[in-house]
Amino acid sequence: MAPSAVAHRALDGVSYRIEGTDLDLRSTATSAVELVVGGHLFEFTAGPAALAEGMAASLGIDAFDTELAFQGGTLRTATTREYDPQSQLVETPTLIAWQGRNHSLVTRLYRSGIEDVLALLRTFRITEHEDGLSLSPDAGSDCRFAGPAAVLKEVPGLGLVEMSRRTKERSAQLPPWQGGKVPTGELYRDTLSDGRPFFVLSGSRLWATVVPLADTTVDDVPGLLARCTLRAV
Repeated sequence: MAPSAVAHRALDGVSYRIEGTDLDLRSTATSAVELVVGGHLFEFTAGPAALAEGMAASLGIDAFDTELAFQGGTLRTATTREYDPQSQLVETPTLIAWQGRNHSLVTRLYRSGIEDVLALLRTFRITEHEDGLSLSPDAGSDCRFAGPAAVLKEVPGLGLVEMSRRTKERSAQLPPWQGGKVPTGELYRDTLSDGRPFFVLSGSRLWATVVPLADTTVDDVPGLLARCTLRAV
């Protein structure tokens, strides 16, 4: 039986809960965030434990080059050679994968050795929770979040749901018309640049976008969102 409620944690520590008996909530979720360390921007993605192997396979990596215990999990790295026909240069990106009991964290670095990898990861702490991973910049380090972390989840019949913290900047992006009332807050319908419809859900602490997918009946989305709740906890 599909669960009627699930929680997924974003990498900045905020947990998002979806409740709704009309929704199939069994799919996994990922979280993405950008960190600024030493003036440079780095993007990290977290998800289920299999995320690391899946990303390695998509890059043609059969085995990792290094493996060591790190912050309560296993840290693996693999460096590949990639030719960019546009720049005519050969790059050597390194896949970094941290795996805990049930969740993993991945990113890629360019022109970096294992010492650079460890120096970056030591600027923050990785904590594994039941509903996902969170990152916490170490006190005194030059690591900070560039913005709120997002949780992304595909919900059959609804579409691709992205949830993050509501900020003043996000609130300023709301459409100029009145939104419809739903349990979570206000629901707005708008269109992407290619003409496809999408929805924005604005709550007191939550900002969510819902992009219908191939199996979505667009006109059903407002009703589904009116019969469920999405909230930051």
